[in-house]
Amino acid sequence: MREDDVVELRGMPGSPYTRKMLAWLRYKRIPYAVHWARQEPDGYPSPKVRLLPTFYIRDSDDNLEAVVDSTPIIKRLDTEFPSRSSLPDSPILAFLSDLIEDYADEWLTKCMFHYRWAFEEDAANAGPLLTYFSNVAIDETLAEQSAAAISERQINRLYVVGSNDVTGEVIEASYLRIIDILNELVQQQRFVLGSRPCAADFGIFGQFTQLAFVEPTSANILQKRSQRLRAWFYQLEDLSGLEPTDDDWAEPEVLKVVLRNLLHEIGATYVPVMLANHEAINAGSNQFETTVLGKTWTQPTFPYQAKCLQWIREAYFRMDVESRHAVLDVIRDSGCEQLIETTATK
Repeated sequence: MREDDVVELRGMPGSPYTRKMLAWLRYKRIPYAVHWARQEPDGYPSPKVRLLPTFYIRDSDDNLEAVVDSTPIIKRLDTEFPSRSSLPDSPILAFLSDLIEDYADEWLTKCMFHYRWAFEEDAANAGPLLTYFSNVAIDETLAEQSAAAISERQINRLYVVGSNDVTGEVIEASYLRIIDILNELVQQQRFVLGSRPCAADFGIFGQFTQLAFVEPTSANILQKRSQRLRAWFYQLEDLSGLEPTDDDWAEPEVLKVVLRNLLHEIGATYVPVMLANHEAINAGSNQFETTVLGKTWTQPTFPYQAKCLQWIREAYFRMDVESRHAVLDVIRDSGCEQLIETTATK
């Protein structure tokens, strides 16, 4: 793509990954056009997997292709539009950004889905809202039918992300802790890796666009617990006015201290679930069980998350030995080192 190209995407306001990418595009000052629709606009290609957002990007032969998955899209477009990069040049910081972004995409989304559908008030809010997000001009009767169908389908899918009567307590406690952790982190250095945002900031933001402003229960919790964090999410919506410099990235020694609580939270929640899922898939199982903070966690296996774990490990392997040791120094004893423990002596 050329620097002056307009990036087109299809998404929904109720999609945390759509909101993640829109905020990222604004920060990057990349011209974009968003289609608020569940289906492809006429004449546009379909992605192999129907996910939101779907980006329509021209390849090297100038053919329009439909691509999904926010993380690789960020990496691709950040290379094609290098100004105001959200990917640190430091391999150490780049790895930390990858890890924290994946935690947001794969664990915080459990919080988002749980709070959206596990409580009657929230489900009653979400069904109609998602319907109107798709079509604000829909007939009232059809809207009611659609909202009922969406709610029933999604409530019945809570088990897919691991939400049930036992794990609900784990998810809700995790949500309270991450609010407190992020509140302290933002006060210390404004963004996850320093004074400028990285991809991880936008990953966190995406899930919280729903948790903080759409789902009544989680939004009420955040309002009472951290007004600072609510303000941060409002700012993350549009960082086009921020002027980042290379000096805005924090040093690894600083992050070792500042990220301590966040990395311990990731190590206590995301890590055991990702490892157990990966092990079960390798064993050919379609279900896995593990322990998260003393509670039994059971859910169906998720092949995509096994790929995510593999990508984290590959990112670690790509680093030189000195950088790998520096990463281990930052994440040591957090639980995150278990993700790459087989490489610890290399």
